[in-house]
Amino acid sequence: MTNPKLTQQEAGAKLYPFNLVERVKLLGIRGYYKKTMGNPVANDRGIYDDAIFLITPEIFASFNANTDPSITRKGVAVLKTGVWKYKKGKHKITSPTGYPAFVQADKVTVVRDQQGDDTGFFGINIHKGGFNTTSSLGCQTIYPAQWEAFRILVYSEMDKYNQKIIPYVLIEE
Repeated sequence: MTNPKLTQQEAGAKLYPFNLVERVKLLGIRGYYKKTMGNPVANDRGIYDDAIFLITPEIFASFNANTDPSITRKGVAVLKTGVWKYKKGKHKITSPTGYPAFVQADKVTVVRDQQGDDTGFFGINIHKGGFNTTSSLGCQTIYPAQWEAFRILVYSEMDKYNQKIIPYVLIEE
């Protein structure tokens, strides 16, 4: 899988309207590969056709991602575009198979299939996806072969800049 291609200047231009002051930030682009993967005129679910970029003063890195749920079913959440706050945490917090990831640091707004908008703490995490599924019921997932590099790099940059909260900007391509 080829990493998404975007220059740091292009990413900065996409972030500019949000006036972020944090030194470490994430940019998610839903539909990044819309014209080359899946249905070219609709947003697909269950494939890594999106992108997430890490932007810091010293690092610019890209990762293949999924910003949609893996399935369509009444009540399943799709994170709305906007600026959302995340922090280090554990995905599957109550499970023995839980692992370090990024969890909501504040409320998010989602659109639930066949139900509409909903705002709150729903466990819409940023975590590792699977090889056979994107492993999402609304979470933002990173392609599994890239997950550990992503997590280590973002954790490291947050530590370097003493940043407890990381803004995640989700936009549509």
